Parts: sequence; C-alpha cells; structure tokens
Amino acid sequence: MIVIFCDTIDDFITFIDKRIMDEIFYEMRESEKEIVLHFLAKVSDTLILYETKQNITKATNNKEVITSLITILTQVDPALKLVKGKIREIFLSYSS
Repeated sequence: MIVIFCDTIDDFITFIDKRIMDEIFYEMRESEKEIVLHFLAKVSDTLILYETKQNITKATNNKEVITSLITILTQVDPALKLVKGKIREIFLSYSS
C-alpha cells in the first residue's frame, strides 16, 4: 500500500492519467475548511492512493468549489467523475 500526497492540485492532475477508474473521490472537511481529493492507481500488483488537499476560503461555498473542480476535471478528461466519498476505506479493504 502506497499513499502519495500531492502538495498542489496541479501536481495531483499530472498523475490522473495513471488512475485505474474514472472516479475522483472527494471529502469535504468542514471543521478544517478543506476538500480532500483521492484517486486510485496501480503499478504492477501495487495499489497507489493519490491524494491532495485544498483549503476553502470562508467566502466560497461548497457548491462553488465542487462546480469549479468538475470544470477543471472535465477539461483534463471528459470521462472523469467527481464522487463524494471516502476512498481511503475502499483502498484499505483492497490492500488487505
């Protein structure tokens, strides 16, 4: 099991072509005012979880953040889907 944390969304996007499915999962962390993005990749027999966090300003509401992310991901690859969920649990179940 390998987790790769990308410091910026630009770095995160550069690795999207390594994904094994079209879903990019996200979690809204209200208490920390951030959104966490995840996707799974596979190299040989090893699953890799790519992750990044983005801070959300107080002036921006969650719906605007999701809409912006969908727009960015669609430009990268129209097949990508943003899915609300905690991929970390799914990743850990695949890894065990």
